[in-house]
Amino acid sequence: MNNTSVAVKPFTLELKGVRPYMFTSMFVAFAIGLPVIAHLAGAPVRYMLPMHWTIILAGLVYGKKGGALSGFVTPSLSFMISGMPYLPMLLPMTIELTAYGFIAGYLRENLKMNSFAAIAIALIAGRVLFLLTVLISGSFAGNIQDYTYNAFMPGIFAAIGQIVILPFAAKWIIAKERE
Repeated sequence: MNNTSVAVKPFTLELKGVRPYMFTSMFVAFAIGLPVIAHLAGAPVRYMLPMHWTIILAGLVYGKKGGALSGFVTPSLSFMISGMPYLPMLLPMTIELTAYGFIAGYLRENLKMNSFAAIAIALIAGRVLFLLTVLISGSFAGNIQDYTYNAFMPGIFAAIGQIVILPFAAKWIIAKERE
């Protein structure tokens, strides 16, 4: 009988050492830079959600710690650099993006869930947390039904794009880092 065991590679990369933190910093830089470029180009950022893409990708690549760290620092750094997101949205977006990165990373790293499902669950949970934070903090005006619709619907195509594209991007990055 053969007692050789096959080493199973983790679903995410370990956030340990200088290189992973430098790579995570690149995710943060892209999460700050992409919205700035989109705003300057007059692109509809509420429909594209440029900051969200790289935070979810950070979670898929570097697990819950890398995703949460990226999601937590990005809105504040972005605000200090560009003034965006607007101050009333800073706390809700920080909670939302931290949740996106943590949940996507946790579901991949700990529960070994496929990336497509991990992203979908992270997107729903993060957006619900965003909405609850906005409601609790009173950071919105108007009626709640309209605000809820406007919080979820404009980014639906970006969310679908994230679910379809990001698993392949994460797989490619992880494979390149393991070479």
